Amino acid sequence: MTDKASITSVHILDKEYRVACPHDNQDALHTAARYLNEKMQEIRSSGKVVGIERIAVMAALNISYELMHSRRQNEDEKMDTQEHIDQLLGKLDQALAAVER
Repeated sequence: MTDKASITSVHILDKEYRVACPHDNQDALHTAARYLNEKMQEIRSSGKVVGIERIAVMAALNISYELMHSRRQNEDEKMDTQEHIDQLLGKLDQALAAVER
């Protein structure tokens, strides 16, 4: 497939937005748009935030927080995995040293 961008439509808060996007990425774009739409609808239905711009900013902040939290969790898991690998390597070194004696 080609990476040439084509125009696709996404719907967010009852509005249609036309977006240029490589054909291979359109499914991901539609998934992201649905997620954004859900977040914005949740904020709008809470009644605490008024105005499309403010709803969009709050949704962006919430999604950014989720992303940062997820990245932090991934880094923590990576560190835990590395520690576990280091422990296993230490045990292997000990076992090999014992066999070589």
